[in-house]
Amino acid sequence: MNGLIKDFTKGIIAENPVFRIVLGMCPTLATSTAVENGFWMGLAVIFVLTFSNILIAAVRKAVPDKIRIPAYIVIIASFVTIVDLVMHAFVPAMYEILGIFIPLIVVNCIIFARAEAFASKNPILNSALDGIGMGIGFMLSLIVIGFVREVLGTANLAWSGHSLFGKGLGFEPALVMIMPPGAFWTMGILLGLMNLATRKPKKRRARA
Repeated sequence: MNGLIKDFTKGIIAENPVFRIVLGMCPTLATSTAVENGFWMGLAVIFVLTFSNILIAAVRKAVPDKIRIPAYIVIIASFVTIVDLVMHAFVPAMYEILGIFIPLIVVNCIIFARAEAFASKNPILNSALDGIGMGIGFMLSLIVIGFVREVLGTANLAWSGHSLFGKGLGFEPALVMIMPPGAFWTMGILLGLMNLATRKPKKRRARA
């Protein structure tokens, strides 16, 4: 049971794919201009990561080693296609905002890393929990980055086109925060804070 809990929780903090392993930087930096964007992108990755992990774990002993990478691509692409079609049908506005980054989930480093490093070597339940945990960690990272960038860049928060703070927060927004430089600044600062918060204290050397 402890192993299952660890498989689920490690991706949220200890092995967070964005702030600890630093994977999936393209969608992280490009789609984190707002909290809502981060939520939907994270939700898409959770779905693909979880179900691709499950299927890869289920067929891991049947797939020859020489063709495992093409097999992973086909499996991942199948679930990405489902996400692409569902979002296009039910959340077309968000589908337009996220654009090319939805189909690009097929080659997301996080998905491939979990497929190769974990799902191909572990049972179905462990792989499912790993996918959910890593996906949640990715989503939370995008939401945090999106929150900082949206608040500082627009002086507001919005969801489905509706402002959560009426006329805003009452300060002059820094538009650069919703531009590419703001993405790098926010990512760098949060990455540094994460490293600082999780850094283990060094043991003092005993004096001779």
